[in-house]
Amino acid sequence: MPKRNLNSFIKALEARGELRRVKTLVSPVLEITEIADRVGKQGGPALLFERVEGSDFPVLIGALGSEGRMSLALGVEDFGALERQLEGYLDLSRYTTLRGLLSSIPFFWRMFRSLPVRVPLGRPPCQEVIEHSPNLGELPILKCWPLDGGKFLTLPVVFTKELGARTQNAGMYRMQVLDRATTAMHWHKHKDGSQIFESYRKAGKRMPVAVALGCDPAITYSCTAPLPPGVDEMLLAGFLRRRPVSLVRCRSCDLWVPRDAQFVLEGYVDPLEPLCREGPFGDHTGYYSLEGLYPRFHLTCLTRRKTPVYPATVVGRPPMEDCYLAKATERLFLPILRKAIPQLHDLCLPLEGVFHGCAVLSVKNDFPGAAQTVMNAVWGMGQLRYTKLLIAVDEGTDPSDRQAVLKAVLQNVEPGRDLTFSKGTLDALDHSSPTALFGTRLGVDATAKPERPARLGRMEVTAVDKREAGQGLRAALRLLDDRKVKLAVAVDRDVDVRDLGEVLWRIYNNIDAGRDLAVHAGGAALDATRKREDEGLHHPWPADIEMDGEVRRRITRRWKEYGL
Repeated sequence: MPKRNLNSFIKALEARGELRRVKTLVSPVLEITEIADRVGKQGGPALLFERVEGSDFPVLIGALGSEGRMSLALGVEDFGALERQLEGYLDLSRYTTLRGLLSSIPFFWRMFRSLPVRVPLGRPPCQEVIEHSPNLGELPILKCWPLDGGKFLTLPVVFTKELGARTQNAGMYRMQVLDRATTAMHWHKHKDGSQIFESYRKAGKRMPVAVALGCDPAITYSCTAPLPPGVDEMLLAGFLRRRPVSLVRCRSCDLWVPRDAQFVLEGYVDPLEPLCREGPFGDHTGYYSLEGLYPRFHLTCLTRRKTPVYPATVVGRPPMEDCYLAKATERLFLPILRKAIPQLHDLCLPLEGVFHGCAVLSVKNDFPGAAQTVMNAVWGMGQLRYTKLLIAVDEGTDPSDRQAVLKAVLQNVEPGRDLTFSKGTLDALDHSSPTALFGTRLGVDATAKPERPARLGRMEVTAVDKREAGQGLRAALRLLDDRKVKLAVAVDRDVDVRDLGEVLWRIYNNIDAGRDLAVHAGGAALDATRKREDEGLHHPWPADIEMDGEVRRRITRRWKEYGL
């Protein structure tokens, strides 16, 4: 069963050997990031830092940083069990007979118990301590990477609601600390929080905001899920928890938050106030997202448990903790996608694709154009519309098998016939498109074509010391003069061309198909190098995320002190 709150989840992790306590004094500025990143990249446990400089509160990090821990948070043996449960519930034939309806009673009861419950009375755990003159400096908020604009709350569950509405929205948006009582609120243009903010801006009224830190992990996950607008994230959390989420009213505004949260930040955003500068931030793409202008959150009241735990995550070059949230979403929403798109058999969001960079689809290729039908349908489904690259393979190919997918591309694709270009919306964090939020998406039909023989070609990668516009694409095109090469890729000189994972990460993040792809001599050339301003880029190219060398050396010297 999923755990009732973060405290019980910590106990469960520790009982399974999935959590280590670090008793050495550590800094929230870069040091925790470097330790957590090393442990996470090695497949290690979650970490509870009990002594953090400048704060009385411990820091929990990596709590959802493996498939096992993520499965424990959702109360299933593995992600496949989650998928199978949803497949069974969506089998409409079970509801057409009396026997089927009777067997579905546990499901209906589970749905009934998913509804959130508002508890109006008593002193809840999240309000054991109430501070009306709060100071964010007392929290162990992390500065994660050297070029970050400051310290960021990285696991905030942000509660808002439309003006005059009863139904709330809960989302996860990073928050950069500006001073002791204000933060930036990173609402992307496409996100619900931004749309709700717009309704208050038009009305010229302050927008109440509440931020819960340290919720039951099922609640934390649900706030990252791509739910349709108007669907309460606490409903999904209740379904995953198999018990309703208990909500309590904030002390200073008409918003309701999980009663078992560790901290709650209450306040407001004033839409008439000038926007504040936020960023840069080392993001889940593995690059720094750039500075931008965002609303300012004003903290007016802080409530918390008597002995709370501060939750944090670090995002960066994959694999990181957020990858496992993405994998849970992949399995949870696949049954729904299958119902909407009958020819879709399976789906994989590769870790190197960092959510929106790539999706691999296995397709029931039972009529001409089935692959294109599925790809176009996927581009019309919610947040999947931001996916820059879709690769369709046959039903018998495992979309999570990187080598099998690459073989299908090199064997079944004729670039002159099997590439689909689609202009459309892109994720706000995509840095490769010439124009922000809009660019060229690419669909690759790598299914077998019975009407023509397959031709297996090679993939070649070249490293380029780029000094002028177009140099990367020209270098890739030269590789296609060898007729055995079907896919040619140019990367920057500092990329290890032997590391397929790194090459794919560069491809998924660094290309816009309308600018960086060319077809020649029966093959396709891709320019996955960093782009220059004279290559049509209308914004600076972001820096790769790298830890400061002195911090790395200091952590290496002290490693035994951490007991890891």
